[in-house]
Amino acid sequence: MATVDSRGLEVSTGNARSLEQFDAALHLLNGYYGDPLAAIDEALAEAPDFAMGHALRAGLMVTSGDGTAEPMLRESVEAGEALHAGANDRERRHIAAARAWLDRSFTRAIALYGDIAIDYPRDLLAVQVAHIGDFLLGQSSMLRDRIARVLPHWDAEMPGFSFLLGMHAFGLEETQFYERAEDRGRSALDLNPRDPWAIHAVAHVMEMQGRLDEGIGWLGSRREDWADDNMLAVHNWWHLALFELEQGDTDAVLALYDENMCRPAPAVALDLVDASALLWRLHLRGVDAGARWQPLASDWQGRGAAGYYAFNDVHAIMASLGAGQPDAAAELRAALSGAAARTGTNAMMSREVGVPVADALIAFEDGDYATAIDLLMPARLIANRFGGSHAQRDVINLTLIEAALRGGRANLAQALCAERAALKPMNPSLRRLMHRADDCGRGAVRH
Repeated sequence: MATVDSRGLEVSTGNARSLEQFDAALHLLNGYYGDPLAAIDEALAEAPDFAMGHALRAGLMVTSGDGTAEPMLRESVEAGEALHAGANDRERRHIAAARAWLDRSFTRAIALYGDIAIDYPRDLLAVQVAHIGDFLLGQSSMLRDRIARVLPHWDAEMPGFSFLLGMHAFGLEETQFYERAEDRGRSALDLNPRDPWAIHAVAHVMEMQGRLDEGIGWLGSRREDWADDNMLAVHNWWHLALFELEQGDTDAVLALYDENMCRPAPAVALDLVDASALLWRLHLRGVDAGARWQPLASDWQGRGAAGYYAFNDVHAIMASLGAGQPDAAAELRAALSGAAARTGTNAMMSREVGVPVADALIAFEDGDYATAIDLLMPARLIANRFGGSHAQRDVINLTLIEAALRGGRANLAQALCAERAALKPMNPSLRRLMHRADDCGRGAVRH
């Protein structure tokens, strides 16, 4: 009789202890809790020939979206490939998908993970890696639809069902089904109050709808569920900081950054992205972040991962510019340009979005607002191609508005503010931008 995991899927190990650790590691990954890598390494120490264990370890590295994880990904892929003869079909397909990511065929890798989920809809590892891959690749509709494909095969009694609902909530939010997204996210939290992805999805809804007070209350009231022992903690602090920023409370934003978002090097890539984006938003408002930029820029520069994922590279350039290090920004830009000249998914991301946005940021910092505008106007229309969420990519729009204001392009500034006002309720931040756009039209620009 074949050994099966907690969702009835066959695995190629008869070691009960290893399988128990596998399920524990998967639960940690699903909820971004604790240390899933330590848990799966324990499972593999118990049973080195457990192919699905190597597949989970590889999936962890894929979802990091971080070039510094590539050596560990290679270890897992090669270990899994060495077990090909004894692995089952699903395990072999996991290793093949991870191999495609290792080969930097990111789009193909996520398609392969998605195909596993079609044939094995209760494979929560395949579902989650595909979901995070869709996020990394900016495939918004698939964030929603990939989860919808597997939901009919699940029910509330299956372990991990709440995590599935949380993923679906985020996909619905990213495709503007805001009411359904919030309902789905709250349903996930009824089953598991400590699902940070669901908490995050509801926060996204509130951010996109401009519900600032509710967003602050939402994240504040649930802080014990997401702020400790959680890999999404910094990202949810970032969301809280965005609500405070839109309220105009920059002192509160800086305090949140200092107390909760500043991480010692080497920080994980997502945390560095959030830190860079938040400080850049403050920079656009003329808020001096002081010495906060320096360690952030140093962490990015010391990673040796430039040219791996364009979305990260653009945020690394923000940090170098904020730290007053144009030479470092130029080196990162060169790595981005090198990536654009190669083949593969990241080459497309770098070429179509990464390089133009990087050049726009550099031009903006040089005071060449006309060039920044010329580059950002077309890039913003296809910015989803280099990944991230709507909320994360909004930094491009904010930089464009600021370039229009500082460059004396009053009509453009007013038009962009009108765009923004049509999407969200008026708030202190938007009101300030609109007043500045009006001042620009009268020839008086206030930074």
